[in-house]
Amino acid sequence: MKTLILIRHAKSSWDLPIEDFKREITLSGKEKSIKVAKKTIDDVNSDVTIWCSYARRTKQTAKIFLENWNLNQNIIEIKKELYTFDASKLEVIVKSCLNDCQKLILFGHNSAITDFVNKFGDIYIDNVPTSAFVSIIFYCNNWSDIKKGKTNKIIVPRDI
Repeated sequence: MKTLILIRHAKSSWDLPIEDFKREITLSGKEKSIKVAKKTIDDVNSDVTIWCSYARRTKQTAKIFLENWNLNQNIIEIKKELYTFDASKLEVIVKSCLNDCQKLILFGHNSAITDFVNKFGDIYIDNVPTSAFVSIIFYCNNWSDIKKGKTNKIIVPRDI
């Protein structure tokens, strides 16, 4: 069995004319991420693999979650290829995970996350909002074999 947790980065600012990957999260985004992280603390432990897009907003979001989960920031693996908005590219990345990993947490972007969740989960989500947490269980032993899984948990800031 494999568990995949997808977390969309916190709300980011469009105030400054900077490159997309350099955008930072807003104060509201930080507050919502803290709420979701505290609500999901029982869903994580130190025996996880954590991958994060190299975009500033995803790294900031990941750090907030790890702080609130009481996990060491050093376990975050930054993956440039996670800076994608394409679910098929996200699928390739997930399927590349080593099989000794039982629980993978990804911090990434829409629309890749929403499209991935709707392809591989069993609950349709119109849009995975910023700072949202979606957990999918796959009943297989190899990440490369994942098919339709069971959406185990959906936590969105507005429901807390």
